[in-house]
Amino acid sequence: MHLLNLGILAHVDAGKTSLTERLLYSAGVIDEIGSVDAGSTQTDSLALERQRGITIKSAVVSFALDDVTVNLIDTPGHPDFIAEVERVLGVLDGAVLVVSAVEGVQPQTRVLMRTLQRLRIPTLVFVNKIDRRGARYDAVLRAVSERLTAAVVPMGTATALGTPGAGFLPGLGTAALDVLADLDDDLLTAYVEGEVTDDRLRTALAARTRQALVHPVYFGSAITGAGVDALTDGIRELLPAAGGDRDGPVSGTVFKVERGPAGEKVAYARMFSGTLRTRDRIRFGESGPSADAGDGVDLAHSDATPEPDGTRAEGRVTAISVFDRGTDVRDDQVPAGRIAKLWGLADIRIGDTIGAPRKAYGHFFSPPTLETIVVPADGVDRRALHRALTRLAEQDPLIDLRHDEVRQETFVSLYGEVQKEVIQATLADDFGLDVTFRETTPLCVERPVGSGAAVEFNKKDGNPFLATVGLRVDPAPDGSGVEFRLEVELGSMPYAFFKAVEETVRETLGQGLHGWQVPDCTVTMTHSGYSPRQSHAHQGFDKSMSSTGYDFRGVTPLVLIEALRRAGTQVHEPLHHFRLEAPSDTLAALLPVLARLRAAPQTTETRGADCRLEGTVPAAHVHELEQQLPGLTRGEGELESAFDHYAPAPRGTLPERRRTDLNPLNRKEYLLNLTRRVGN
Repeated sequence: MHLLNLGILAHVDAGKTSLTERLLYSAGVIDEIGSVDAGSTQTDSLALERQRGITIKSAVVSFALDDVTVNLIDTPGHPDFIAEVERVLGVLDGAVLVVSAVEGVQPQTRVLMRTLQRLRIPTLVFVNKIDRRGARYDAVLRAVSERLTAAVVPMGTATALGTPGAGFLPGLGTAALDVLADLDDDLLTAYVEGEVTDDRLRTALAARTRQALVHPVYFGSAITGAGVDALTDGIRELLPAAGGDRDGPVSGTVFKVERGPAGEKVAYARMFSGTLRTRDRIRFGESGPSADAGDGVDLAHSDATPEPDGTRAEGRVTAISVFDRGTDVRDDQVPAGRIAKLWGLADIRIGDTIGAPRKAYGHFFSPPTLETIVVPADGVDRRALHRALTRLAEQDPLIDLRHDEVRQETFVSLYGEVQKEVIQATLADDFGLDVTFRETTPLCVERPVGSGAAVEFNKKDGNPFLATVGLRVDPAPDGSGVEFRLEVELGSMPYAFFKAVEETVRETLGQGLHGWQVPDCTVTMTHSGYSPRQSHAHQGFDKSMSSTGYDFRGVTPLVLIEALRRAGTQVHEPLHHFRLEAPSDTLAALLPVLARLRAAPQTTETRGADCRLEGTVPAAHVHELEQQLPGLTRGEGELESAFDHYAPAPRGTLPERRRTDLNPLNRKEYLLNLTRRVGN
């Protein structure tokens, strides 16, 4: 018996969770098929998922297909929860991409398929809902070939489309031979010589599917069960088994973290090598350098690569659960290839590697480009709110929880409005905390427009800190990050003071002159000085006469802000690249709306009765465009968008969010808050 870690992915409402239910029922794991509408499905276990009828968190469930044990991971389909999908991709051996036979290939379907291909994850396509009115065979198969991948192999034909009696007749046609012969010279030779047998064709199909070079396509209905038996045969025969040496060094990846009933952390981990046992003491932490999927690295199956990492922690595994027949059961070990839940690792985080470090599988999708401010209702304990938000950030690090000390405001990053609604409902249902949110705004950045320098000298001009710090800020290329340099001798003062300056520079750049992060610049230390350690006669160290790290952490923000002011910064807003397809006769109605939303079409292509526009649109207006598109295109328009780059924001188009401490009236309050913070 071999293992297979399988992901089910789809655009929202394509029937992904219903397919999961059908697979579990067919395998005998459940006695009755749950309903998404009724909130009775096996994998949508959260109360909020059952209420809304959508998948919010990935869920793992196991079942057997003859000699194959499948760990199936059901993932969210809504684009607001794409980060949850991203975390799962790095632990998969294969995937099933679900497409609706009625709606066809949708924007999220294309995003998912591009990523699966880039990571070379073997993928089967299941066209669902053939029993629904409006279901199509030829048109959907053509759309899959044209918009997802040309290397598709139909695994049979659909019958009685659009009726409750719709079915699927398995069988390989000439299309399979045409596709496979282009990839296999031996098969082409056998075809020319008339020696191609059905067994040989299926063997070639399995080999090329496992290499992610071809994608078998099945049609069926998760509700009626049509075509599902053929799909399970494909899962068992065409997708690769989980690899990994059970006797090798322990190495795994954490793709999900949740809290147990007692508040303890529970980590979901895929083991790639070795065997992890209860009571094992292991090291865990950030992965090694990210691998670029475009460079031919098989991220899901790469060998463990030990690399030094100073950020790794250590802990003892106190309990292990493995997945078996629809539930998780306690075990004393988890070998390579399996997925398990781990207890006892209090400091574990999503994305951490367990044991021998691995190459990071990086980010496949765009980061969040929106943010909002959490507003607690009257009487809500702010400390309890902060703890609750911290728990949510553990489960979704891209929330990127940020707190403004001066304004006493908490910011979270978002993909969209549905995610905001889910956060609000989760805080109310799980933590009993009533909150609202400010208007969603784009998550902008600031970039220096020139060079600027400032200096504060020890014991001069009212400097309240026993430290000399001079800094110069210069622009840097987009995406280069913050570089800290020295133009002073490293031996001019204790190294700890230089470290305090650098750390404070990076922290301070989290909020520039206009209140946004400054992600790319070069900061050079031009002046340094300190008061050496001094003490009164026969007494201990007197910090009122001697410099400490506190002094350097206190003066650095004042110098850096002044240097930024002299350099000047410009706010840059996130722009999405969009692809919009709609009937050509709706173009006249679309263009004025695009102009009002500051969308800039760069190419327009007309294909018969349809047109396609590509260009950029500010992230702030993507949601509004999505809302207006159905009315403008008679419900036939289709929009796909993803973050592309930052660009200077026209004056007056964004809400002002200046640093509070730049106001002279608030400088004293700022210094007091800063003193408390660095003092702690």
